[in-house]
Amino acid sequence: MRRLRPIASLCLPLGLSLALVGCGLTRPPATVEAPFPPQWNAPLPHGGSLASLADWWRQLDDPLLVELIAAAENASPNLASAAARVAEARSTRVQAGAALLPSLDGTASASRASPGSSVSGSSTSTAPLTTLQAGLQSKWEIDLFGRLRADRDSAQQKLDSATAKWHDARVAVAAETANAYFAERACRQQLRVSESDAKSRSETSRLTDLSARAGFTAPADAALARASASDASGRLTQQRAQCAVQRKALVALSGIDEPTLAQKLAVSYTQRALLVMGSIESVPAQALSQRPDVYAAELAVASASADVGSAEAERYPKLSISGSIGRMQVRSSGFREAFDTWSVGPISLTVPLLDGGARKANTDAAKARYTEAVSLYRANVRQAVREVEEALVNLDATNARTTDADSAVKNYQASFDATQARYSSGLASLFELEDSRRTLFTAQTARVTLQRERAEAWVSLYRSMGGGWNRTAPSMTSSSTSTVATSP
Repeated sequence: MRRLRPIASLCLPLGLSLALVGCGLTRPPATVEAPFPPQWNAPLPHGGSLASLADWWRQLDDPLLVELIAAAENASPNLASAAARVAEARSTRVQAGAALLPSLDGTASASRASPGSSVSGSSTSTAPLTTLQAGLQSKWEIDLFGRLRADRDSAQQKLDSATAKWHDARVAVAAETANAYFAERACRQQLRVSESDAKSRSETSRLTDLSARAGFTAPADAALARASASDASGRLTQQRAQCAVQRKALVALSGIDEPTLAQKLAVSYTQRALLVMGSIESVPAQALSQRPDVYAAELAVASASADVGSAEAERYPKLSISGSIGRMQVRSSGFREAFDTWSVGPISLTVPLLDGGARKANTDAAKARYTEAVSLYRANVRQAVREVEEALVNLDATNARTTDADSAVKNYQASFDATQARYSSGLASLFELEDSRRTLFTAQTARVTLQRERAEAWVSLYRSMGGGWNRTAPSMTSSSTSTVATSP
């Protein structure tokens, strides 16, 4: 038993499909111009030497910072969400690619019947009939106007964009953790300054009280010394509270319990100077290509372009071909017979005629989304340029202020030591001593704040330059979404 459609009846549609296949519709440009300036308008550290920002944190030679960043990545819900979106986009890409290929399904069936017939009022039964069937069925939609290819391209761009956003999430987590870590260090440094100041004022208050009791110092001076000591004690209490709050923020980011984190910080309590680096490209286009968010926005334009092509192709005919092969076996009372069957077709051509403007509206919507993607991409580039420029300005300013801040602390310390010696010998008043102490404390606090600002400027530079991520790197594997690297 064979089914065969006349070959002549298939020639016209098949010839039409071969003539039209590959003739995709024109899409909007997948790449557009962006507002990249020809050069940085802010000073470059060390002349803009070419060095990679990759493995930036390890270059600081602070193992605890690297460990905290790795822990924060593992604990970050944003990173987990980004990894899930990559997995989802990968599945969508597989589906879109599979639509370009023929589908093949296997079928199998079995039936058993015992038919009967009635002759002149009497019932005559026949032997049971068993029918077994197995076969393969295939269907293929020929991509006449590039709709399926556009869907595949769009899905690929979305996958690459999701991958870039995963890297951007890693960079963001690393920057946030580094800022929290540097804030912890700065807070502890300021705590030491406050402890030293409070200790010094307390000792001055004690000695002044003894002198006042002996009648050598006026009661007003003793009251001033006590007020100064109380003021310093209050600042110290406030600073301790700020450090406690800051540490809890680091605990929440890293996911490490507070006693363990406190122990790690105590072991690695050495004050480390920031590593001097000049990891800046001299050309903004090269530098900004390291930013995964800019790359993701660029891919969004390409994806939107493919979506326009897909929506436009929906307005044109679709051609599909079906076919099947199979084998059927019939059994009844010792009788057994097998039949091979196959068919090609039908070849169906679907031509859209009237849909109330739905397809055109869908195309217009896709074009609007494309326009939006272009605008967002250009805005993203402008924002990236701004962030890099701001980071460079802040870094240059903090570097220029460092020498002055160190000199101010050194000279104010010398002035305070001299004033304290003069006060001890009765040649300086308590007012002069307190004024000198207050000036020294202000200078020391300013230096700690400057060091914190300098660290923030480095982190901002790292963040604005994309964290050393390389857009030419291969896409993530499935394992990379669940196992996060420790050095972004």
